[in-house]
Amino acid sequence: MADKVLIYSRFPKTMMARFAERFELLDTGGRPAREVFPAEELAGIRALLTAGGSPLGAEAMDQFPKLGAIVCYGTGYDGVDLQAAASRNIAVGHSPGANAASVADIAMTLMLATTRRILVADQYVRSGDWAASKPSPMMRPQAGMPGRRIGVYGRKIAARCAAFESEIGYFSRTRYDLPYQYFPTLEALADWCSVLMIAVRAGAETQHVVNAEILKRLGVDGYVVNISRGSVIDEKALVAALSDKTIAGAGLDVFEQEPHAPDALTALPNVVFAPHIGGHTLESHVAMQGCVLANLTAFFEGKPLPYAVRSA
Repeated sequence: MADKVLIYSRFPKTMMARFAERFELLDTGGRPAREVFPAEELAGIRALLTAGGSPLGAEAMDQFPKLGAIVCYGTGYDGVDLQAAASRNIAVGHSPGANAASVADIAMTLMLATTRRILVADQYVRSGDWAASKPSPMMRPQAGMPGRRIGVYGRKIAARCAAFESEIGYFSRTRYDLPYQYFPTLEALADWCSVLMIAVRAGAETQHVVNAEILKRLGVDGYVVNISRGSVIDEKALVAALSDKTIAGAGLDVFEQEPHAPDALTALPNVVFAPHIGGHTLESHVAMQGCVLANLTAFFEGKPLPYAVRSA
């Protein structure tokens, strides 16, 4: 009999196909587990699969008295209460680095689209204004990439930025042996750069760390690009900074509330949006699924998770 795995979050069925070949999946469809399955069936659940950003706290864990493993599909695990899991001897796993390349690619895409105003340019052509030689203040020349100072909060994207002949600086809690300038604080990095790339892991320590002060430090020619989690930026402060031209623009793949409905932020012309697709490539999904399969297989064989969240 195949081992049972509860699908705690909502996932497309096509993304679960590889897991269905190895395990018996109990899919909640993103609904509360108690509304979908009887309590006696949930009582026997030993492993569950979740999206890292889905809230999963102590109360939810206690629905599954035999739970021994929480496996996150993807790199993030910010929705999981790690202390609650540890106190219940529940191992937590994820897919570290599996989508790093595709996320870095979307970061570069958003940066270029924002700084070079690609969406504005696209509309300029589609509207016929270009053909009619109609002047547009949004089409005035913008600064290019050579010599631009790019600050990376995190470090994975730095190599791609360097290929554009830009100056690279970074800030992280740990200083690494990298050929880029290190800044001891996020404030110092924001003072120095004109593009701030947010690539840090979400958590309590990074909640709204990019606030009104950091945005002001970027300045009127500054841009912010976020491909980590929406919680890292104070969205109200961001709307204000974009509206009053405290900063020049933003590129966002993530939001505080997802999916993000049209509002004051999406109404702004100096922002480029994506619907959290940073890790959404065929190669990334294959790699993430490989990590999930390895974690689940190891757990049911009584072995340590090969891709465990170390701080759990």
